Amino acid sequence: MPTNRYQLDGPKKAANLSLNEELLVEAKARGINLSKAAERGLSEVIAEHQAAEWLAENKAALESSNEYVEKHGLPLARYRQF
Repeated sequence: MPTNRYQLDGPKKAANLSLNEELLVEAKARGINLSKAAERGLSEVIAEHQAAEWLAENKAALESSNEYVEKHGLPLARYRQF
């Protein structure tokens, strides 16, 4: 899925978070590092947003390409061996 382009072991900055109480209790019971888990989650959500933004920015080009293939078929399809 999305690749991580952030150095999660890089410099840190303190932040205050409000978390679901049940999640917090479960995480602490399992020894989960909250900072690392939050960083990983944020990194994944940011990547998802970036992917959605890319799709929105390139929507016209993708639709145009799909329309071409629907009308004319795949370019070089006659050379396919499968």
